[in-house]
Amino acid sequence: MSAAEGPLVVGVDSSTQSTKVLVVDVSTGQVVAGGQAPHTVTTGGARESDPDQWWSALRQALHQCGEAAREATAVSVAGQQHGLVTLDSHGRPVRPALLWNDVRSAPQARRLVSGLGGPEAWAERTGSVPGASFTVAKWAWLRDNEPDAVSATKAVRLPHDYLTERLTGTGTTDRADVSGTGWWSSKNETYDGDILARVELDPALLPRVVRPGEVVGTVRDSADLPFSTGTLVAPGTGDNAAAALGLGLRPGVPVLSLGTSGTVYAVSRRRPTDPSGVVAGFADARGDWLPLACTLNCTLAIDRIATLLGVDREAVEPGGGVTLLPYLDGERTPNLPDATGLLLGLRHDTSAGQLLQAAYDGAVHSLLQALDLVLGPDADTDAPLMLIGGGARGSAWQQTVRRLSGRPVQMPRADELVALGAAAQAAGVLTGEDPSAVARRWGTSRGPVLDPAVRDDETLERISGVLSDAATLLDRPSDRR
Repeated sequence: MSAAEGPLVVGVDSSTQSTKVLVVDVSTGQVVAGGQAPHTVTTGGARESDPDQWWSALRQALHQCGEAAREATAVSVAGQQHGLVTLDSHGRPVRPALLWNDVRSAPQARRLVSGLGGPEAWAERTGSVPGASFTVAKWAWLRDNEPDAVSATKAVRLPHDYLTERLTGTGTTDRADVSGTGWWSSKNETYDGDILARVELDPALLPRVVRPGEVVGTVRDSADLPFSTGTLVAPGTGDNAAAALGLGLRPGVPVLSLGTSGTVYAVSRRRPTDPSGVVAGFADARGDWLPLACTLNCTLAIDRIATLLGVDREAVEPGGGVTLLPYLDGERTPNLPDATGLLLGLRHDTSAGQLLQAAYDGAVHSLLQALDLVLGPDADTDAPLMLIGGGARGSAWQQTVRRLSGRPVQMPRADELVALGAAAQAAGVLTGEDPSAVARRWGTSRGPVLDPAVRDDETLERISGVLSDAATLLDRPSDRR
């Protein structure tokens, strides 16, 4: 381990497929140790994961950090958003968690939207129009399909809440992650009693929403983790809010994140309320807001198509005029939870590389369509896009974003921004600093800026036209559930 100048903190990223841990020097931002362990996720229409496996992965990743973890004075957990974790009276999972990309709850989401008075009513009260991804729809699905599991549930948590509670013994959440449930009022910053009553969820089952910067407890001696007695636990947050902290984002700076899901977001001083449902009006982890649009199909969908074609993920070729909408898991933006992938324009001379490029184009098109709504009227449309996530290192992703956006693209050198954001949050509870200011001091967003390319309006218009013409077909319920 390198010598540290200041106290050490731990940032955790419990994502869909793995848990990553970083031990970071508060003074310099230097990563002095790290660890990682995988999760298992079911495939098909049901996307579920065992919360106990998240805990086991966290323990493995921390033990990989060695003595550095024991020297840490604070820890914070960032986790995948929206997941529904149900616990029994002993704090054990009643069933596997329903994850954000489980779209079985699409009928319940539609019923909830209409029952409360339509999209405008939801946007005004909660900041978002719930789709299948939102926790409120997943709870409604559970009530409809597994009443015994509902009866056994004595606590309802989000993924980061669950891990934080395993650390401290106390049930807490934060305003950023809870704003993605659908049962928290962004207007009043409280649980919405009417919505909870509609889905028959007792508010006593929910965690306390803590303030930004609040110490939620210390690591319990019984946790069997390599922490010292008295290690502080920060509030934690959702993964996108943590990445915003990790970048030290200032209001109006656009971010495009390429991971299992694709997201576009920016910090805003104004509470978002988009009745179209494209933009989710999330809170951030500091006290501002994080308007965000999310797609279900991003890097995994492209990798799957590359595998089907038998080519490397970078083996794209220009031209061909083919359109491929890679909605392999349904889609959230646009809101087509029952959609499947769609291919149009295939000819004898279409190459595998052109098909793969069309898949990239379809994935990026969905994100860019939402970007203007996310940024709002006051944003600088010439500012570089911050490109982050696992896909951001891929040349094909970079070039597709540049070509379809027509904007410069900034490539932060820092890796694992979600875990770094959690570490900045942990540092904030030690020093009293704004976590975003901590990350700016660490220089996490520094990196090269790629020049803009001429925007490919022809491809954008072709994809938009296909999407419009095929809307009825794409919105047809799928038989595979």
